[in-house]
Amino acid sequence: MPRPVTSRESRTAMSSLIELSTTVTVTREQAAARLRTIADHLERHNDVEFTREGQRYTVDVADEVEFEVELEVGADGNELEIEISW
Repeated sequence: MPRPVTSRESRTAMSSLIELSTTVTVTREQAAARLRTIADHLERHNDVEFTREGQRYTVDVADEVEFEVELEVGADGNELEIEISW
């Protein structure tokens, strides 16, 4: 008997690419809190979750990931990029 398709599987089947990007100005402490939330999901739930316009996106994360940190320091500003891919 075929098993029911979950909403996560339905989204995957319907779209081969989902890209969510948000840029907001927050305090340093608020940025740290957001990073902790993402870290908690990676560690405890093995996934990441985002909600945009009432739609929740949950993506499973592999047991091993590539983790990249890039720091750019320049005259017109500094940037810290953290990228996790699998």
